[in-house]
Amino acid sequence: MIRCTVKPKYEVADIIRQSGKSFINQYNPNPYLQRTLRALENCRTSEMGGHRDKCDSCGHVRISYNSCRNRHCPKCQNTQREAWIENRKQDLLPVPYFHVVFTVPDKLNSLFMHKPALMYNLLFQLAWETIAQFSYTKLHAETGMLAILHTWGQNLSLHPHVHCVVPGGGIDYKNQWKQVRVSKNGKVFLFNVKNLSVVFRGKFISALQKQFPLEKQFISELYKNNWVVYAKEPFAGAEQVVEYLGRYTHKVAISNHRLLNIDENGVTFRWRDYRDNKEKVMTLHGTEFLRRFCQHILPKAFVRIRHYGLLSSTKRKLLRELQSTFGIIVPVNKEKKNWKQICKEHLNYNPDLCPRCGKGVMHTIETLLPGRPPPVTFITKSVNKIYAS
Repeated sequence: MIRCTVKPKYEVADIIRQSGKSFINQYNPNPYLQRTLRALENCRTSEMGGHRDKCDSCGHVRISYNSCRNRHCPKCQNTQREAWIENRKQDLLPVPYFHVVFTVPDKLNSLFMHKPALMYNLLFQLAWETIAQFSYTKLHAETGMLAILHTWGQNLSLHPHVHCVVPGGGIDYKNQWKQVRVSKNGKVFLFNVKNLSVVFRGKFISALQKQFPLEKQFISELYKNNWVVYAKEPFAGAEQVVEYLGRYTHKVAISNHRLLNIDENGVTFRWRDYRDNKEKVMTLHGTEFLRRFCQHILPKAFVRIRHYGLLSSTKRKLLRELQSTFGIIVPVNKEKKNWKQICKEHLNYNPDLCPRCGKGVMHTIETLLPGRPPPVTFITKSVNKIYAS
């Protein structure tokens, strides 16, 4: 899975530099949100520190600044995503996999805004309880689930939902694999989505009644509408599962490539309206853009990718035994790849190769301290010794 990226013209960091102070003055976000915005603003600038590299062939000098590595930063997800996928490949089984999405009504948005950790945890927990219940009752087996939280719509509105990858089957009481049914025309089905929706709604409303006992009328209104649980066609194979994981696991609220313009009139960006499935253009004032963006900054230390059942860390031994019955041997103590290896193998980029001559190797000759621009003429003694020729 090779990805080649082109540097976008505009970045979220530019919006923070332009409208960050106005946003803070107008909305007074908490210190954690302000630190996150500051990290995104300073990412890959001299404020983060970095290093100076020199080519051992043509002498070309390159300055590279450190990244913030914040999970909400549009510039810091590529290598993290690919490294995560490398690890997840080891957990795949040669069985059908399904993509299931659990969503909640927008009437609950106010609760998600004021009690984000509580509500997001409920969303995870009850999505898994619903899948687990159907697996036990329909298959008499324990399945697994990988769940990824997304909180945004394409226009940066609040839209909490979890994307789930569910294997098409589970382990029965004899620790043997039991697969979901196959129809007469050869199609594989997970569970009935209408039934999933009804059970998920019931579980969620019941949990809300316990958490908010004084909101009886508000909660009873939630029964009036159908809740949406969507299940896509099964993936064609393990490679499709990996592709899916690459698209969804380390996504942020908006990528820099969707930004079309930033000026005194506001921020213009592309978005897809799924009501008519058409791509549209929207312009927001800088402060409004940041207000929407900050809705999707998760609570501190909140885990947004979770594994359940057969795919959880506590069942790793059982998963490996199951893989061996399918003839899959997972290497023990596999060497962890560094970011440079990830770049070479997955991002079509060799960070050690000289960008000018394409032949030499770049060597670090100087470390740049955070907050200080690189000196023009300073070169360490060790560098003079190496490149004295």
